[in-house]
Amino acid sequence: MTEPGAAAGAADSGRDPEVVSKFVESFAAQLVEAGMQRMAGRVFAALLASDAGALTSAELGEQLQVSPAAVSGAVRYLSQVHMVSREREPGSRRERYRVHSDQWYEALTNRDAVLKRWSQTLRGGVDSLGAESPGGRRIAETLAFFEYMEGELTKLMERWHEERARIFGNQP
Repeated sequence: MTEPGAAAGAADSGRDPEVVSKFVESFAAQLVEAGMQRMAGRVFAALLASDAGALTSAELGEQLQVSPAAVSGAVRYLSQVHMVSREREPGSRRERYRVHSDQWYEALTNRDAVLKRWSQTLRGGVDSLGAESPGGRRIAETLAFFEYMEGELTKLMERWHEERARIFGNQP
């Protein structure tokens, strides 16, 4: 049986709310296995599956059968990692939470900034411990890996933009 509000907007689009709910929970479970917080995974999957790509806190709470506080915490986390954004509904004080078509690009670009900060700290660690000490060598290898990832991530994102344009055209 489908819970009330099992998929906000699904009925309007002719989709089966139970099918939408199963997708949301399945994808959220995979996001959790990859290290995302459980509620953040559920909120992200619900936004991703919504027709508009945006829902209010009340709509998310109804669909996921959770409290506004749970939605708020999840959205705060997702905003910090650049996977969703907040926007005001015109003429209202209510906020909508939106997932963008480039959310993966934004999230990975944010990770690139993290890798840069880690690299800087690791460089200091190699200098502090000495490049020839066992700890210094391990840190130097970690630094080399992160520097490699920074360069590859930049190239990968450039190729993705080209591929995205080829497949989906130039869209916002």
